Amino acid sequence: MYRIVLVDDEINVLTALRRVITSIPADELDGERPHIEIFTSATRALDHIEEQPVDLVISDYRMPEMSGIDFLTQVIKQRPDVARLILSGYADMDGLIRAINTVQISRFVSKPWHDFELKSAIAQALATRALVLDNQRLAGLVRKQEAGLVRQQAELERLEAENPGITRIRRSEDGGIYLDGLDDDDL
Repeated sequence: MYRIVLVDDEINVLTALRRVITSIPADELDGERPHIEIFTSATRALDHIEEQPVDLVISDYRMPEMSGIDFLTQVIKQRPDVARLILSGYADMDGLIRAINTVQISRFVSKPWHDFELKSAIAQALATRALVLDNQRLAGLVRKQEAGLVRQQAELERLEAENPGITRIRRSEDGGIYLDGLDDDDL
């Protein structure tokens, strides 16, 4: 289940966001309904995010307590792998560029939003995050397997040094294995 945090100083916006998110078909969100938490206070949202794992944070760009960029900067310190979106009712190109460069948002969505665009941005941000986490998990698995192979290779080299030829197998034409030191009578 995806955990989504919404932060905006206007409760009406939060209610509308929740409505849009809950209308996203479950099959677009890995088959489950998301768990949504709403906050009108960026500070309270940060407290919550510090205590609970979160997959996506959607923040307003302009809030009285702190800007969306400042808020998301704090979120990144607590949860660096969380997906991030910013909403804004202002066409602030400098702010958009700053948000992209500073907090690496997935998308900047303007208010008022088009439901389809918002749903798409949310599904895409969550899918991208899932891929990134899966890639990190697989990379960790590959590192473990490589370490195991290095240990196995070192052991093979040690055995070969102690008993030359022990790591080489001689095969017959039909795939049988020749065993040195044994006669056909010993079999």
